[in-house]
Amino acid sequence: MSPALNLTRRIVQLLAGLFAYGIAISLMVQAGIGVAPWDVLTQGLSKLTGIDFGLMTNIIGAFVLLLWIPIRVRPGLGTLANVALIGPSAQLGLWIFPRQHVLGLQLVFFTIGLVLLALATGLYIGARMGPGPRDGLMTGIHGRTGWKLWRVRTVIEVTVLLVGWALGGNFGPGTIAFAVLVGPMVSVTIPWLRVPLPRPSATPPIADLRGQTRA
Repeated sequence: MSPALNLTRRIVQLLAGLFAYGIAISLMVQAGIGVAPWDVLTQGLSKLTGIDFGLMTNIIGAFVLLLWIPIRVRPGLGTLANVALIGPSAQLGLWIFPRQHVLGLQLVFFTIGLVLLALATGLYIGARMGPGPRDGLMTGIHGRTGWKLWRVRTVIEVTVLLVGWALGGNFGPGTIAFAVLVGPMVSVTIPWLRVPLPRPSATPPIADLRGQTRA
């Protein structure tokens, strides 16, 4: 694949993944049985401030990106696109999909949302254009402090979950299901959807004095 085609594929995959990620969030929100820890925080702050869920997603993403400064992590194009695009996509989904109150439909919405989120994660991370702001914060703290990555992630996600729950975010069985299932699911989708980077051009062989070549 040519470098130009490779880059085009990565950009398209990035944008498709971010759009699908927001739609996946909206499906899990409308299922009403619990959402991911960061979305619990988003719901809580949205209720507190009256700001739409989608816009609050953007605001939190931008705030988390500012936290990259002291840990000296540089954002990529994918990072900035993550901050800008997931919120509007999630808000669009909230407008399209109705809130569910029947358990069977709640489970269907949540399951579809979780599967779509795993695929979307594979798409946008597989594009290899920079991590999302939350993932970058975790890996950045890990890199600067040497703390185990699972410990950093646990501390951050438990903190945002408790704050969001205290503010009225929807913590429920879906939150627990997300915590248990999303790791194994994305461990499949990320390698599956990872775009290989173009290899650098090979160094031309050097001709020796006898007219032969050697690598």
